[in-house]
Amino acid sequence: METVRSGALVPGLALADDAHTAEVPAGELVSDTMMVKDAQGRDLTIMRAVRDENGDMVASDVILPSIVVASFRNVAERQGVVDLRFDIEVPAELTDSRWQLRLTPVMHLQGEELPLDPVFITGEHYRSVQLRGYERYSRFVEGIVTDTSLFIRTRELELFLRRNLPELYAFRNDSSRVSDEQWHSAFGITGPEAVEHYTDHFRKKLNERKAGRREKMFRKYVKSPIMAEALKLDTVVNAGSGNIRYSYVQTIGARAGLKKVELELKGSIYEEDRKLCSLPEPGMLTFYISSLSSFADTREKYLTKVVERQVREHSSCYIEFAAGKAEIQESLGSNYSEMARIKHSIREILGNRNLELDTVRITAFASPEGSFAANDKLAMRRAGAASAFFSEYTTFLSDSLAPEGGSPVVRFVSRGGGENWPLLENLLRIDTMISPGERKLCLKRMGIKNPDARERSLHSLTCYPYVQRQLYPRLRVVRFDFLLHRKGQQKDTIHTTIPDTVYRRGVKLLLEHDYEDALALLLPYRDFNTAVAFLALGKNHSALQILETLSATPDTNYMMAIIYSRFGDDRNAVRHYLDACKGDRNYIFRGSLDPEIASLTNKYDLKLYD
Repeated sequence: METVRSGALVPGLALADDAHTAEVPAGELVSDTMMVKDAQGRDLTIMRAVRDENGDMVASDVILPSIVVASFRNVAERQGVVDLRFDIEVPAELTDSRWQLRLTPVMHLQGEELPLDPVFITGEHYRSVQLRGYERYSRFVEGIVTDTSLFIRTRELELFLRRNLPELYAFRNDSSRVSDEQWHSAFGITGPEAVEHYTDHFRKKLNERKAGRREKMFRKYVKSPIMAEALKLDTVVNAGSGNIRYSYVQTIGARAGLKKVELELKGSIYEEDRKLCSLPEPGMLTFYISSLSSFADTREKYLTKVVERQVREHSSCYIEFAAGKAEIQESLGSNYSEMARIKHSIREILGNRNLELDTVRITAFASPEGSFAANDKLAMRRAGAASAFFSEYTTFLSDSLAPEGGSPVVRFVSRGGGENWPLLENLLRIDTMISPGERKLCLKRMGIKNPDARERSLHSLTCYPYVQRQLYPRLRVVRFDFLLHRKGQQKDTIHTTIPDTVYRRGVKLLLEHDYEDALALLLPYRDFNTAVAFLALGKNHSALQILETLSATPDTNYMMAIIYSRFGDDRNAVRHYLDACKGDRNYIFRGSLDPEIASLTNKYDLKLYD
């Protein structure tokens, strides 16, 4: 223990090396085993520690010298995830039959500190103590009675039945059910009452108290529970001589801007439920993350947009008119608020720096009461009244906005829309107050060609008073069409370019490693960024089909080198990689970050710095 506290003996944290990895087979517990074997199948025995004269546990053999290993590695992000592979090494001197080593890798990324699932190295004696605790707790639980019928004094209950209810006692060996009514009618009590009377309540109460102490007794007997969840490994080792190496793999989701992950190892030694000490921490491992999203081309893509000189805006308001009248009354119904809406629209248009109001076309409609010809003239008169009203308001507003007379004259054009039958038909279809039968009759009579005959036919229906009172006023609508033009634009149409926001969003998702959604947006463009999205998702053939249609650049050559490396076509992979480096020397350094390219440079000893 003195050696541990001094820092001379620490668990190791090393980059994964498959050639020196000891396999840990699964056993009875989750990720558990009773034996550790190396790659050749030999048992790795654990050295026993002994107590010194002070009662401390110390290793009984010479401590092995430290081994210097690489402390960083370049790893690639693929399909939105990164696999961090590293080894946890436990020297034999750190294991003892009575100990449990609890080792927790801690990951540092982008300012966050995230503990990973721990690894437990458990000594045989430590595990046997755990199992004995579970056995003692099991015996305690077995002593809890779950069948409450065992608390009934059956002999006394049977004697009661034989003496007082012989007709029921005769059925003691019969499976027939005796109802509570039979009990009650025969003796004045119910079956449950008799059972309650002959129940040993003292024993029952003691059993309930015992059941209530379950959690307390579990803590008493099982001082160190065996963890089966949120645990990477719990390995039981026997006493012997040999080191333990556990290959740890942690998969993390890629994040925007994730370039580096650091790992440290924290650990403690436990004996039963007592923590003996914390283990000194080995040095950190660093993983540098390379992501295909870094290849994304962030240049804007533009769309051509046709800009018309003429602009149209539409608005409608429900100006109520008295029956047969064309005079505008702001105090009638909701006229004030409706006309205020139109005034606001006119103010917005006149105050717009980019648009200029030329003409306001006003179309008024009438409801169908009276003759069609009269209503046609009435609608025209109402349009004229609205034109006169808003023309006066617009002249006043123009003068106030440009007191020096610089505002153009706005022309008002009046049109009569006649009887508003189309709107009435729509209102009849959606109205819920009219019965389905009446609605069907109304819609059928809307097919009558002569409008006057059509209105007379509707007048004969029982729902007509409701239609006239509720729907007809809504037909007297006034429609406003604002005809404008863009200030300073002489041509009827001009062509301009605007950023393609859909493409921009796709590139943004690509940079954020959201490859599925990025591909959905970028697929129609079938350009370099589309190929990057395909490649990041492992869809290599689709990426290659696009890259082959693009001009040969260092970027496309490098992407194709990665693809051919994944295909196992080293010849084409090396050719494209050399072409990429020839066009852009930065790819010489980038190649060491991508495992597919790094394997090529190592395999063929490509000396690109010469």
